[in-house]
Amino acid sequence: MSMYTIPAQTRIGHIHLKVADLDRALRFYCDLLGFSIMLRMGTDAAFISAGGYHHHIGLNTWYSKDAPPAPVRSAGLFHTAILYPTRRDLSVAFRRLADANYPITGASDHGVSEAIYLNDPDRNGIELYWDRPMEQWPRQPDGSITMYTRPLDLKALLAESADEGV
Repeated sequence: MSMYTIPAQTRIGHIHLKVADLDRALRFYCDLLGFSIMLRMGTDAAFISAGGYHHHIGLNTWYSKDAPPAPVRSAGLFHTAILYPTRRDLSVAFRRLADANYPITGASDHGVSEAIYLNDPDRNGIELYWDRPMEQWPRQPDGSITMYTRPLDLKALLAESADEGV
């Protein structure tokens, strides 16, 4: 049997999260992060999107209504990564979090990307990030990618959206 390689055009289309309180989750994802509700199914589920896609994130309370967050030291999703198109867009998102005094859990420069880490109200991990252009990625002499984790300069990131009225 030959080695199969998934097509390069393959993308992860959406994620579906269990939440304890749908309205609370919608306030976070829509009011704070800026997603739009595409479909709401009563008090049980909602499908939200960026740019009118049918949904990037599904939120539901089917098995989790009023439940506590999953234990940190358990198997499951580590985080959902939300890719912003530009550094300025990431800066605007970070500015909105800062203005709302929403706690972040980390901020890193990975060489290939810059990322802000936080938890949603149900303690689902979230990474907000942007990718540097591929030609700027750090590489080894053999052409392989070099990734690292260094502190992200948050003041410089905020400066990207200093004139943004958000």
